[in-house]
Amino acid sequence: MAELTYKWAGDYLIPDLTIKVNDKPIGKYGRMRLRYLMEHRKGLYTVMLLNGTLQDHLAEIDEAAQVRMERMVRCCAERDGISEDLKARDPMEWVRRMNGIKAQAEEIVLSELIYE
Repeated sequence: MAELTYKWAGDYLIPDLTIKVNDKPIGKYGRMRLRYLMEHRKGLYTVMLLNGTLQDHLAEIDEAAQVRMERMVRCCAERDGISEDLKARDPMEWVRRMNGIKAQAEEIVLSELIYE
C-alpha cells in the first residue's frame, strides 16, 4: 500500500487521495458489479476504491462474465440441437429458444459472479 500524503485545508490536514484511472473498458456486467458493491457491500467497495483495485476488479468480472455467457450459450445450444439449420427453417423458433438459453445463462452468471 502506498504512503499517504496530506494537504492543509484551512486548519485541517486532509488525505491527498487520487483514484487510479484504468483504460480497461467496463461493460454491462462490470457496471452491474459496481452497483452491487456500492449498494450492498459498501465496506468492500470503499477498500477496493482506496487501494486502487476497483477498476481492475470490475474489468476482470466483466470479462469473466462475458466469456462464461458465451461458453454457456454455445454449449446449451449444441445440447438442445439449436443449429443454423433451425435458424434457416424457423427463425422465430430459433430466436425463442436462444432467448431462453441466454436468460438462463445470464441468471447463472449473475448469481455466481456479480452478486456474490
